[in-house]
Amino acid sequence: MLAITSLLNPQNATRINGIIQSLEDEFGLDDVQATPDPHITYLLAGVNEHESLKAMLADIAATTAPFPAYTTGLGLFPGPNPVIYIPVLRSPELNALHMRLVSATAPLCQRTDRFSQPDLWLPHISLALHDTTPDLLGPVLQYLNEQTFNLRIRVSNLAILRQEGEQFVPEEIYPLEGDEPQ
Repeated sequence: MLAITSLLNPQNATRINGIIQSLEDEFGLDDVQATPDPHITYLLAGVNEHESLKAMLADIAATTAPFPAYTTGLGLFPGPNPVIYIPVLRSPELNALHMRLVSATAPLCQRTDRFSQPDLWLPHISLALHDTTPDLLGPVLQYLNEQTFNLRIRVSNLAILRQEGEQFVPEEIYPLEGDEPQ
């Protein structure tokens, strides 16, 4: 499986990595660091035409202008290992890019994650996953509640993340190069 994402700009990535590091220092939560580059995921896909995927992403990036996205609050995906995240607010630009990616990749994929579909997609930035427990949830949320998570992110790239050993690392990064509205 590959992840098609947008990596955060360096300033926001530093802030998110600082929060993630503090969760490791305070609570021992470090599984999210398997993906050391904070990002927004558009879809997870099993791809059978890898070179075609790269060409398609390069084309979409070349014709998409960078745009702002905004975050606020905290979110939680429940379960035995709850995921704690910062929601990214959906906007017309973010929705259009997501829809374009889903449509363009459909013929190239063996399968995609069902939560990547437009009606279920919840863009977010993960802070903790896999090593969280319901018992840790209260203290972690109380700790995070002392901070604000209102960020302005400049969506300026598309990236393919692939698994390499225990980590997910960028395989390709495509800058968004479309003309910005005046």
